[in-house]
Amino acid sequence: MTPATAARTPLRAYAVWLTALAAYVVAVFHRASLGVAGVEAQERFSAGASAVSLFLVLQLAVYAGLQVPVGVALDRFGSRRLIVAGGVTMALGQLVLALATDVPTAVAARVLVGAGDAMTFISVLRVIGFWFPGRTVPLVTQLTGILGQLGQVVAAYPLVALLHTAGWRSTFLGAAAVGVLVVVLVLATLRDAPPGVEPATPAGLAEVRRNLALTWQESGTRIGLYTHLVTQFSGTVFALLWGYPFLVVGQGLSPATAAGLLTLLVVVGMGVGPLLGRLCGRWPLRRSVLVLGILAVTAATWTVVLLWPGRAPLWLLVLLVVVLGTNGPGSMIGFDFARTWNPAERQGSASGVVNVGGFVASLLTVLAIGAVLDVLTPGASTAYDLDAFRAAFAVQYLFWAIGLVGVLRHRRALRARLARDGVVLAPLVTAVGARLRGGSAYR
Repeated sequence: MTPATAARTPLRAYAVWLTALAAYVVAVFHRASLGVAGVEAQERFSAGASAVSLFLVLQLAVYAGLQVPVGVALDRFGSRRLIVAGGVTMALGQLVLALATDVPTAVAARVLVGAGDAMTFISVLRVIGFWFPGRTVPLVTQLTGILGQLGQVVAAYPLVALLHTAGWRSTFLGAAAVGVLVVVLVLATLRDAPPGVEPATPAGLAEVRRNLALTWQESGTRIGLYTHLVTQFSGTVFALLWGYPFLVVGQGLSPATAAGLLTLLVVVGMGVGPLLGRLCGRWPLRRSVLVLGILAVTAATWTVVLLWPGRAPLWLLVLLVVVLGTNGPGSMIGFDFARTWNPAERQGSASGVVNVGGFVASLLTVLAIGAVLDVLTPGASTAYDLDAFRAAFAVQYLFWAIGLVGVLRHRRALRARLARDGVVLAPLVTAVGARLRGGSAYR
């Protein structure tokens, strides 16, 4: 349902995508830059760990809260303008952080980074939808999500090395300069749509409200939101904040082993993403099966880990990390639902609605886990015991249940619509057999 419907993808599409991808890589770099500098931040701002963690919470809250407004703006102004605005905002945030000497100024800097970050990813998705054929879009979307994590690698290694040699101010001034360079690159080379594809006429406020209402009423948007919610939050919470203390403090692993497991999580995601993209492109009406499978395996593995008597063996923790590595790529399926069930003029708002799901669930889970740990271990800063971690991570079941109900409900609505159009899905085993024999996978 997007303008890119041709069978062949022109080379220029890949050039445009690489520019958009570069913008997303830098956005991830900005997003992760303070997390890897947590110790230095505590020293610079004379702040405790709770104050530094507030930076992350506010950044995620701003990111999630702006998704729908940014999506509406994206439909009105296009990807190029939004990516530029996001890049400038993030660069300004890094500039403020470089000069900041107190917590309130640093918080304001991270709010700017979160706001600019919010404008970037869904804008890149819209570029992909306009420049690539529909069947290719799931794969390119997965590759974007995977390759975007290179920004986190840059933050974890070169930025940290520069921080230790050049100091706080020079490092974050350099980060701001990188942001400006990418903005220049986007202005020079990125275009919203291929030649010959007319951009949508900017909508008035009344039409914006109508489009947003239609976007929300669309079951394809809602199943995308619940897909993003149910598959993303567990891996995100583990990777961003609570995984490392769970492995080191709760499970007794060495810091080096814990860091290796978190790296494995990223590597697994890089391998799984293209596979899920291929499957979504080949089986577009069976995407919910992949979602439910990822949910089932994730919840089951966590259950075994949390119920294991004493500390879990290393092989089980490796299995947990491998399973969590599928969560990020799984959440990208939510955007594919929104893309295929919304017209081109609502792609931005639909992607914004979807993106809210996982990040709101991640934010609430981060806060809930911290609250449970504090209640069960009053007065402890980091000396949480394994039983406290077990109880804290059990809050995930609430969000899994919410997501599961949402996916099943809206899948039923979509299948009923397909049935009215004469498309009846055969049982999965029958469909797989038919596809292998070269027949129809639907009836």
